Amino acid sequence: MSPLSVRAASEHDYSSRIEMKPVAFEYERPITLVDAARLLGQERGFSKVLAGGQSLGPMLNLRLAQPDLLVDITSIPELTALTDERDHLEIGACVTHADIEDGRIPDYTGGLLRHVAGRIAYRAVRNRGTIGGSIAHADPAADWVSALALADAQSVVWTNRGSRSIAVADLIVSSFTTVLEPNELIRSIRVPKLSSGARWGFYKFSQKAGEFAHAIGGVLHDPARGTFRAVIGAIETAPIVVPDATSIFAGGFGPDLADRVDRQAVLQLLDGKSVTDEYIRSLALVALKRAAKQACAS
Repeated sequence: MSPLSVRAASEHDYSSRIEMKPVAFEYERPITLVDAARLLGQERGFSKVLAGGQSLGPMLNLRLAQPDLLVDITSIPELTALTDERDHLEIGACVTHADIEDGRIPDYTGGLLRHVAGRIAYRAVRNRGTIGGSIAHADPAADWVSALALADAQSVVWTNRGSRSIAVADLIVSSFTTVLEPNELIRSIRVPKLSSGARWGFYKFSQKAGEFAHAIGGVLHDPARGTFRAVIGAIETAPIVVPDATSIFAGGFGPDLADRVDRQAVLQLLDGKSVTDEYIRSLALVALKRAAKQACAS
């Protein structure tokens, strides 16, 4: 790609060139979690973790991210492991979107995971992008950020002091900001297994296929687990997770759910996140209604 030339005028006309290349950084590729955490804990300036690199790569090239050290975690076997437990599936952080889309990963959510994975960006991105990298990157418009919060998934976070579990709904503070400490990385994601009677809807607005979402709405009802949740995402900050969706649907799950969206209650939630743009607010309402309709039709 040829460098872009831009012109700016002041007292003296001048031209400059924007080079689409990252700043110089050190690169390490550990093969154990212990080594990865050790590298991240060293005082070598600003460190970034590299998983699939589908979001971080462009940010490096645009110099929006300027790390002193890049820690590539893709050679750590534990990060692509699966653990199938009685009530949840634990998915390694470096499992790719394509792995989930193609069914190489069991889906105990009634198809929710495969639905979300298959609609992320383009196939080339899904081949490399990872589920853990997506939530760690914390782009509010990313699909997994909202979908995993809807599913009440837990992120398992690793340091050399041990591991801890953080609900995905609590992981993200705001745009590109998480509660992770500098020496912590996401090891895996625990996704609860849904019952056969569970119903879900997940709808995102994009201007064209492959784009990030402009609004996301999600609804999940699992009567066997006593779950009725909703999510409103892609709102330029952390998604709004509603653990008890009766508060925004004027009652419990039912065939008329989409018609019972409490507009005022949803707008109050958006006000609480300082979402004032009328376009985003309107899209969020429509996305939630369409997700409700999907859930009732499934």
